[in-house]
Amino acid sequence: QVQLVESGGGLVQPGGSLRLSCAASGSTFGIDTWSWYYQAPGKERELVATITSRGSTNYADSVKGRFTISRDNAKNVVYLQMISLKPEDTAVYYCNAIQYRIIHWGQGTQVTVSS
Repeated sequence: QVQLVESGGGLVQPGGSLRLSCAASGSTFGIDTWSWYYQAPGKERELVATITSRGSTNYADSVKGRFTISRDNAKNVVYLQMISLKPEDTAVYYCNAIQYRIIHWGQGTQVTVSS
């Protein structure tokens, strides 16, 4: 089993920055793709960014140029650096890892962008 724990969320003013972390523990061998999703109140969960084992990345149009996903394979940690945050970025952010076609989810971390 793989356990994912997100951290780094909080309250930030518009234009501010946050860095989210997602640490994997347990049987982590074989994790190929990591992703961050967000879910705003009353809305469906949406893909924010993805990074593969080879380092290829993909971003939602709404965050391109503002968010950066990265990973530390040795530590089994994935990060989401967020800059120029907007109120519409307010959501619960979830980490996702795919291991041998099995999808693992973290519990989520709240990000609130407000003045």
